Amino acid sequence: MATEYGHGYERRQGRPAGTGYRLPAGLRAPFEARSWREFGYVLLSLPISIMLFTWTVTMVSLGAGLLVTFLGVPVLAAALAGCRGFGALERARARALLGLDLAAPEPLQVRKPGALAWMGAVLKSGTSWRNLLYALVQFPWAVFSFTVALVFWTLGWTLLTYPAWFWVLPAYAGQSGIQLYGDEHHSVYLDNPFEITVTALVGLLFTLATPWIVRALTTVDGLLVRGLLGPSLLSARVVELESDRGVVVDTAAADLRRIERDLHDGAQARLVNLAMDLGLAKEKLREDPRAAAQMVDEAHGEVKTALQELRDLARGIHPAVLTDRGLDAALSAVASRCTVPVRVEVDLPARPAAAIEGIAYFTVSELLQNISKHSRARSASVDVWRAEDRLLIQVADDGVGSADASRGSGLAGLAGRLDAVDGVLVVDSPEGGPTRVIAELPWRT
Repeated sequence: MATEYGHGYERRQGRPAGTGYRLPAGLRAPFEARSWREFGYVLLSLPISIMLFTWTVTMVSLGAGLLVTFLGVPVLAAALAGCRGFGALERARARALLGLDLAAPEPLQVRKPGALAWMGAVLKSGTSWRNLLYALVQFPWAVFSFTVALVFWTLGWTLLTYPAWFWVLPAYAGQSGIQLYGDEHHSVYLDNPFEITVTALVGLLFTLATPWIVRALTTVDGLLVRGLLGPSLLSARVVELESDRGVVVDTAAADLRRIERDLHDGAQARLVNLAMDLGLAKEKLREDPRAAAQMVDEAHGEVKTALQELRDLARGIHPAVLTDRGLDAALSAVASRCTVPVRVEVDLPARPAAAIEGIAYFTVSELLQNISKHSRARSASVDVWRAEDRLLIQVADDGVGSADASRGSGLAGLAGRLDAVDGVLVVDSPEGGPTRVIAELPWRT
């Protein structure tokens, strides 16, 4: 019963059951492992930065001075290689003590075997020069952060434990204050209780503030590590564009395979049957004109069906109404073919780029197909509008929900297609519904 009462009281106080009482973050900070790890990071930064700064300045100065000979280039390459090694050490230290999730930068691109090719790759690598810049910038910052952290930490704990000095060093207590314990021959006194109390309170304030000061210092360290020792923004963007290009190529190949399959299984098969029927009708034209006329009539129906399939296929690639009249008319046409009543509202001041318009049309078409097949909804809506330089699409329904783009379904492919043009797909579909899918695209490619 006591446990049930305690859990119920915690729930009424807005805390999860079983968590109990915890000190506020400001009071816990001086004793948390994170604070001590950050303090250790600051203390280690000074000796490491001294070694790194000394190595960098010495080797770069020596290499620059030897550039008049053939030894200058190898010395500079060695200096940059050493900076890269120190950079790897610093990334590992930041991961271990600061918890930074930091990826390694791009490796050296050595295109040919041999020492000369390696030296050229080191000297041309932007990562090498950013590591060298880190060595020069981090040294003065490490001196500053070490001094501030050590002064505040030492001052705070020294003042906080000031009353304990009267127990540890009773000879300095004097004899004029309040007797704490002991007899007339062995006594410990507090010389000035007010002074001691104020000193301890000031020490407490310093002790509580120091972890947050150290955390601010290590935040700057984290920015330096991320900015100068991590992957460059340009290389990360190149990797992202290469990935997006692969997605675009795969999507285009899948679309071509789909078109080929639809043509082979649909219109092509009907046209083959039509050719055979017309051939048979031609043979029967003289012997049995009535049967031949009936076969021609059936062939006429096959032609209409094949034409409709070709129109549907062309509409799936890029409908003419989209080119001629824009998204409003094209999406209204798509909504009219949906098995669920769909409200369409398009509020655009102008037409976006043609490629973006096509992707928006395809996105809504796919989402409305999903609604028709899986949602069991009674109604749906499509809203399209522009926000600054982005095109926003929202497709919602009142169906059963449970749509998830992470399951490798059609939504995953749709998200990949949008990501290839710096778009975003967000799916909000709880169990039992309703479902809301928001697609965000750039206004211009």
